[in-house]
Amino acid sequence: MAPTATYGSWPSPIAAALAAAHDGRPDHVGFVGDEVWWTVPRPAEGGRRALVRRRGDGTEESVLPAPWNVRSRVIEYGGQPWAGTARADGSALVVFCHLPDQRLYAYEPDAADGAAPRPLTPLSDVGGGLRWADPVLRPEQGEVWCVLEEFTGPGTTDVRRVIAAVPLDGSAAEDRSRVRELTDGRHRFVTGPRLSPDGRQAAWIAWDHPRMPWDGTEVLLAEITEDGAFGTPRTVAGGPEESVPQVGWTPDGQLLHLSDRSGWWNLYRTAADGTPVALCPRPEEFGGALWKIGLSWFQPLDSGLVAVVHGKGATALGILDPDSGELVDAAGPWTEWAATLAVHGTRVVGVAASPRSAYEVVELDTRTGRARVVGCPHEDPVDPAYYPEPQIRTFTGPDDREIHAHVYPPHNPDRTAPGDRLPPYVIWAHGGPTGHAPLVLDLEIAYFTSRGIGVAEVNYGGSTGYGREYRERLREQWGVVDVEDCAAVARALADEGTADPARLAIRGGSAGGWTAAASLVHSDVYACGTIIYPILDPAAWADGETHDFESEYPRSLIGPLDEVPARYRDRSPLEHVDRITAPFLLLQGLDDVICPPAQAERFLARMAGRGVPHAYLAFEGEAHGFRRADTMIRCLEAELALYTGTFGIERSDVPRLELRK
Repeated sequence: MAPTATYGSWPSPIAAALAAAHDGRPDHVGFVGDEVWWTVPRPAEGGRRALVRRRGDGTEESVLPAPWNVRSRVIEYGGQPWAGTARADGSALVVFCHLPDQRLYAYEPDAADGAAPRPLTPLSDVGGGLRWADPVLRPEQGEVWCVLEEFTGPGTTDVRRVIAAVPLDGSAAEDRSRVRELTDGRHRFVTGPRLSPDGRQAAWIAWDHPRMPWDGTEVLLAEITEDGAFGTPRTVAGGPEESVPQVGWTPDGQLLHLSDRSGWWNLYRTAADGTPVALCPRPEEFGGALWKIGLSWFQPLDSGLVAVVHGKGATALGILDPDSGELVDAAGPWTEWAATLAVHGTRVVGVAASPRSAYEVVELDTRTGRARVVGCPHEDPVDPAYYPEPQIRTFTGPDDREIHAHVYPPHNPDRTAPGDRLPPYVIWAHGGPTGHAPLVLDLEIAYFTSRGIGVAEVNYGGSTGYGREYRERLREQWGVVDVEDCAAVARALADEGTADPARLAIRGGSAGGWTAAASLVHSDVYACGTIIYPILDPAAWADGETHDFESEYPRSLIGPLDEVPARYRDRSPLEHVDRITAPFLLLQGLDDVICPPAQAERFLARMAGRGVPHAYLAFEGEAHGFRRADTMIRCLEAELALYTGTFGIERSDVPRLELRK
């Protein structure tokens, strides 16, 4: 029998370095000829994203060596950063966006001369460079079509976005005028074009402030003229109160799109008279929030069937017959599928994970129904007996509203908890806030649960995955509903005897950092909190202290600043530091332009001398979302030190965290 030890003191083989080494997931899958390609994080290589390929013999290899970093900064969250094609001789041509300078590059990895990538676009000293995303290769025309984001001045909102054509011959690398603009910039935000099979039409998605893409978007359709220009576009789907996050074409030229017109993101086909026809109407999601340009939840197959990611969340990969509405899900252990799909012939490739496996590149053969892992295969870095066993729970919040959550009780095969104590728990608030906590193996969660600290991930009101009504619970209620829902889960765990009511913590990053900070202000539930690259001053954030994409997001989350300034003050953690009595840890990237360090520094200045123990760790070279292994290690260890110190847990293996008052 395992020895008895107090919660939080258990030894664990899941070190912070191990969790950091497995942070992130593969993404941006695609086919180049018969080969599957994708991007993958490299935390130990400065956090770069590498482009890799799976050869025909099953071997996996990098396409580009360090320091090449395949990631776009369009709308800061980026999007599809590469496109590739196979030439007649089987050699590959890839166009990609390089993070440091944001230029487009062309590369021929199979070329005999081994030439390095060559730039296709010019440098710009305004706004961090011209930025590109969601490329579509047109090698026969000698161009790549994609989204161009161009800063026009020093302000964060001095920016325009258009669909543009870039010559593949490199002639635009020094001459901006060689880039052809295909749209006129009338819309503030656009996605890349989706071309009809005959090459005569282009469809794309557009929207404007103050809407976010999960509020309302339009599908625009334009004829492609003989000289490669766009004709006058017309709106064929979507609208101010209808969110369309993806558009595409069937092989026979029918236009498909996702829409939440029913209250759920379902798949539609545009009929001959322009009427949208639901292909599989269900009260579940076939899409999600368009946080990055070029996300993909469906892909039509040559057979006429459609591969779809669907479920309450993104829980299944299915094959849909659009004529009958029949939907058959792929067999396998995976419980979460990322918004990236690619198809080739009868093959479908995506990225999926489960509570027992990290994200893997998975291929489904629609002829046989067999799904197999073809890239980034999960290998248990420790005995899986140390992984937590998640519980899918629904709690009741204020006004009897449902709150969805995943609860991860402490678990370690080497220790037994004393029968007279309850475990500490940390409530995790995800970012977004239009985000979603997936039900997947996360070694950061296992880092805590294997030491005897429980975790509860809360998909509070405002989260995606549960329909538009659930998503819009947060409209003008940010800092209220999210705080209440997290607190309701924490109290319920304590009331039912699952968690120690005196040892509850809250943590979150970005919008989750806001929720964590606001929870310490507006709630007495928590003994401490971890606040990660947060929003702390919503009035300043709405008045130019963030990037363009989210600059008007507070209008829907809180209300128009000029109409309800008192509401901003009431909700702001910065304005109510006098209410914070619990210790906290604040983590911040110094290169963050989304939640800038200036907010954290003002918050700390007001906390100084108030007698509340706290620590601030700031990281050079980190932006919004930590990517470097050494940063993630330091953050995890500091967070554990906060909890052990606050909860009175003795551990000799936790680096000291200096708390100031």
